[in-house]
Amino acid sequence: QVQLVESGGGLVQPGGSLRLSCIGSASTFYLYAIAWFRQAPGKEREVVACIGNSGAITKYAESVEGRFTISRDKAKHMVYLQMNSLEPEDTAVYYCAADRSYRPDYCSQSKQTYTYWGQGTQVTVSS
Repeated sequence: QVQLVESGGGLVQPGGSLRLSCIGSASTFYLYAIAWFRQAPGKEREVVACIGNSGAITKYAESVEGRFTISRDKAKHMVYLQMNSLEPEDTAVYYCAADRSYRPDYCSQSKQTYTYWGQGTQVTVSS
């Protein structure tokens, strides 16, 4: 069992930045691909970005490409999502998720792939 805890959400003005963090409880956390998803009110949960186990592979949704950066610190069991140039459309609850199937240097953008989920952190972009 892997527990994931997100932090770093909050209220920010358009054009601002936030960094979200996700910490994983398991000693095997470094083996898992990790993804960030988000869900806005009345909308489906959608992928934002994912990162493979080594950190060499990253993928992004078109809507955040060039503005968001996903990274991981294996020693600290942490995954980060740096969000720049935030827009009101980025307002959502952000979740991190772990894929327990060990596939080196691969990450999926499908939510069905992910077994473990955090509780989410609210990001609100508003003036």
